[in-house]
Amino acid sequence: MSPAGTPPFGPGPFLLAGPCVVEDDRLNLMVAERLAALGAKLKLTVTYKASFDKANRSRLGAARGPGADEGLAALARVKAATGLPILTDVHQTSQVAAAAEVVDVLQVPAFLCRQTDLLLAVGAAGRAVNVKKGQWMTPEGMAGAIEKVRSAGATRIAVTERGTFFGYGDLVVDMRSFVRLRAACGVPVVYDATHSVQQPGKGRDGASGGLREFVPPLLYAAAAAGADGFFIETHPDPDHAPSDGPNMLRLDELESVVVRALEIWHKVREATT
Repeated sequence: MSPAGTPPFGPGPFLLAGPCVVEDDRLNLMVAERLAALGAKLKLTVTYKASFDKANRSRLGAARGPGADEGLAALARVKAATGLPILTDVHQTSQVAAAAEVVDVLQVPAFLCRQTDLLLAVGAAGRAVNVKKGQWMTPEGMAGAIEKVRSAGATRIAVTERGTFFGYGDLVVDMRSFVRLRAACGVPVVYDATHSVQQPGKGRDGASGGLREFVPPLLYAAAAAGADGFFIETHPDPDHAPSDGPNMLRLDELESVVVRALEIWHKVREATT
């Protein structure tokens, strides 16, 4: 199996990337094929991520995605066409079994990182699990969430830093968090470079805004500070994407940003070993 098709979470570095939500087959496959090619070129483990439902939107009328049935079927087609492992969010225990039939990684969104029943369900599903750190949580506070997942039987677990709320409508990333999360949780630590530049409630009609120009520098800093993996939402035309466009990285910029982050990741580790 090629490096691009190797499921997580082995030794870093690895990349979790894709559009915010599942869209039509043309876009899903175009992004996935670019990611598969990038993984093969860089000998990098790449997992395709997309959500079938964005259930935590601020407004009732906000774009949520195609839903579980249609979205999981679309993700299955991506997996069949590219061989990439697949990651998607689950928001309810009732979604876990169906999602686990299709995807390789079940992700618990940040807002749900303390939901015991959901954490136990994903932990028992026989898939890798990525738990996003709540925007209000300390790194040490995530130890309990990871222990819930582990207690249910999961052995491949990661925890993701995605910024902490600062005042109203902004997030900040404490670079100490990567060391602290690893020490507290004992699992690989991922940096979500795109949601960290999100500006909740600052977009149009109550949608989130974002400052995508800060994705590269924050990603490079996280690569130096100890992140094992990189989480990057990417889209060929983020300004017209249905969800989280302002903080997604343009697809044609992804390779150069990832290459630079990998250079930093390897140089720092070579200097400290």
